[in-house]
Amino acid sequence: MTKHCLFALGQVVSTPNALELAKRKHIDLLALIHRHQTGDWGDLCEEDRVSNENALVTDSRILSSYQMDQDKIWIITEADRSVTTILLPSDY
Repeated sequence: MTKHCLFALGQVVSTPNALELAKRKHIDLLALIHRHQTGDWGDLCEEDRVSNENALVTDSRILSSYQMDQDKIWIITEADRSVTTILLPSDY
């Protein structure tokens, strides 16, 4: 079954640290973007999952977090859906 995109990403950008981690660990960032856009929020607590579900209706910021061994990659789509940023928590 194909998952449908739930929201617009806008311009997709990444921090240099996230790009370096993805290159070093062979992480498919496009696959993570797809997971984010189709509602697979990754490793979030229930409260943050509910916040994302509400954000789909209220046009608020959407955050996904993906655990990669000892590292995490965050993907944040801004409330106005103009930009989606791939970053590490330390970049925030």
